[in-house]
Order: sequence, then structure tokens, then C-alpha cells
Amino acid sequence: MKRILKYILAAHLAAVSVSMAQNPAVGKASSKAIVISGAEIHVGNGTVIPNGTIVIEKGLIKEVGASVSNIPADAVKIDAKGKRVYPGIISPNSTLGLNEIASVRATTDFSEIGSINPNIRSLIAYNTDSEVIPTVRGNGVLISQATPEGGLISGRSSIMNHDGWNWEDAVLKADDGVWLSWPARVTASFDFATMSRENKKNPNYANVIRELDGFFTQAEAYKAEAGTTANIKLEAMQAVLKGNARLYIQVEKGKEIIDAIRFCKSHKIKYPVIVGAVSSTLAIDAIKENNIPVLLPTTHRLPDNGDDEVWEAYKLPAKLFAKGILTGMYYNESYWRTRNLPFVAGSAAAHGLSKGDALKMITENNAKILGIDNVVGTLEKGKQATLFISAGDILDMMTAKVEKAFIKGAEISLDDKQKRLYKKYADKYGIE
Repeated sequence: MKRILKYILAAHLAAVSVSMAQNPAVGKASSKAIVISGAEIHVGNGTVIPNGTIVIEKGLIKEVGASVSNIPADAVKIDAKGKRVYPGIISPNSTLGLNEIASVRATTDFSEIGSINPNIRSLIAYNTDSEVIPTVRGNGVLISQATPEGGLISGRSSIMNHDGWNWEDAVLKADDGVWLSWPARVTASFDFATMSRENKKNPNYANVIRELDGFFTQAEAYKAEAGTTANIKLEAMQAVLKGNARLYIQVEKGKEIIDAIRFCKSHKIKYPVIVGAVSSTLAIDAIKENNIPVLLPTTHRLPDNGDDEVWEAYKLPAKLFAKGILTGMYYNESYWRTRNLPFVAGSAAAHGLSKGDALKMITENNAKILGIDNVVGTLEKGKQATLFISAGDILDMMTAKVEKAFIKGAEISLDDKQKRLYKKYADKYGIE
């Protein structure tokens, strides 16, 4: 009996020791200026400064260029000779921070019951203590868009820095937009018994569009009156209708994209964003004609149609850039794989896109699409010092190695659970 109790106690202590392992502390802003010199600076807008210097002061970029003067005498100096400096990678359309363990319902908080929920705010569900976030920022992904999912109108997203004691600390832009999942005209089913695929016309398509049209019409007519209880769903739509927030429309097929654009025009939506793999030529022409930005999913996927060439997804970014469409990219697979966003963008650089434009997709362009380009997205004077230093090309998984990272001028730790486990077992088995 004593032996059994001994083993139980040992197991309990082991569990406690694991649960007590904490994520790295929040970065502290330096009281002195920080000077990064000798680096190859990738500004994020296509410009590269071969031997540049960046001066960071009070969380902002004070100076950046090939020659910088007026460097404070007591500045903290970082020699980055032979290394590269990049703006923090921005990851849109992500459940990072809202989802910890996919198989444990209590740790997922990115969807709600019901079909129309514009009042839902992902902001307050964001978990800064997530053990996944440090693993992502170790690859230079320093900002993400915490995005709700499920239903017809999922809720409102917010832009979050990957550092902070709580969501109030981490938020970069609150309630930046409402997410709408456009219905499909055709639904597909796969029969594993016969190994056949069947496409069926969606009989509810027109009804769902009418439902959406009615809701938006109600929201346009809504005015909160004194002495009455506010309608929180209609209230939540006002920022989109007034042009103070985006309407993100998740839609992929050509005809549905054209329908969605018509819908936005009929309701005078000022800032619609198309989210999805827009490979249809007709849809691309309509997007260009109406000057609508696009957020593309990862290049690492199969083509949407059986008769498309296998490299269709890889070539799509270059195709949209050639049309002059403002194009960004998100990582639409598992939230913990968001760290691969730089690499999937880099794949587009091997299929018609320049490396400068591939970087723009996940820095400047994503910032413009999300409406945060006035503070982040490029390494320019006056913007927040959210950036990182890499030993190699961040778009190439063979050479990318983030050595230092800063969010709003505060250096953050690049330690994470995966690195700690690697070190633990590397020490055990004598791996160098």
C-alpha cells in the first residue's frame, strides 16, 4: 500500500511540475535606444537596404536607412552583419490564441451557437498564455488576426500582437471587421463505397441570400432610440456599414464571388475583402473592376478543379499581382502550423512572383488589407518596431533562423515548449 501511495505521489508531483512550466515572460521595452546595424534590411514594400541601420526608440522606428545619423551615445547596439531584418509577419484569418488543443472542447473558443452572430468578439477570448503562440513567433510571425468561425456571420475579428499579459495588452486593433461565410451554389458529397463524387445544386442558396439581404437592410435602418434596449446584433454591424471596419467574405467559386460583390454594392459596403482561392478568371476580372483586396489561402494545396494544372495554387498569387489586385495570404490549415506562413508565401516566389512581392503578401499587403499599415507591415520611420533578425532568408525553410524579435520595440523571448523538449531529449541522447 505504501509503495502504491509512493507511486501516486510521484506521478502527482510530476504532473504538477509539468503544469507549472510557464511560457516566456512578456518582453520589456528598453529605456535606451536600440540600434541594429550592418544588416540586410527587407523593408517589406519590395525595397532592400544591403547594409542598413535601424534605430528603435520608445517602441517606434526612429530612423532606418543605409546611413543613419544622430545615434544616441548610450544606445544598445546590435551587430547584425551578415544577417537580415524583416518586419513582423502578419497572419490573417487565424484561430491562434482561440484554440489550444483541438480535441479538447474546453480549450477551443472560436465559434458560437447560431447562424448570425456579428456581436461575437474574438478579442475577449484571445489567450495570451497559449503555448502555441511562442512556437509561431519563433518563425517571425508576430501578429495575427484572431478570427471567429461557424455560422453565416461568425462575428468580429481583432488584430493581436503575439506578446502581452492579457488581451488588453496584446490587442493592436480591436474589432477590425465582421466575417461572413457566403453560401455555396453547389454542394459536393463523396461516396467512399463507390469512390465517386456527386455535385448537387444547393436548393437553399436563394433563401440564404434573402436572409442576408434582410439582415443587412435591418442593420442599415437601425437606430438606437433613447429608452429602448439596443439590438446588439444590428449594433455590431454599424462599423461595417459606416466604413469603419471591413467585411471579410469567405467565398471561393466564381459565380458566388460575383454574387457577393453585387451584394456588397447593393448595400454600399465600403471595405469588402474576398477571402479564398479565387481562381476563376471571371471572378478575378470582377474583383479587379471593383478594386477589392483578396486574402489567399496557402499555396500548399491541391487545385480546386480536377482539370486545373497541379501548380494552379502556386501560380495564383503571381496571377493576381499581374492584374494589380491587392493580394495577401493566410495559413488556412491547423492554427499551430501558422508558423509556416513565410514558407508557403516563399513557394509563390518559385512560380512567377518575385521574392520582394512574396514578402509583401505577408507584410505590407496583409497590413493594408487589415487596415493596420499605418503602424506595422513595413520598416519605416514612425511605425511600431515590430520586427525580427534572421540568419537567413525567412521565405526559405532551409536557411530561415530567427535570432531576435521585437514587438513594439520590446525584445521578446524566442523560447517555447518545443525547443525545451528538444533540449531535454537532445541532452539525454547526446545530440549536438
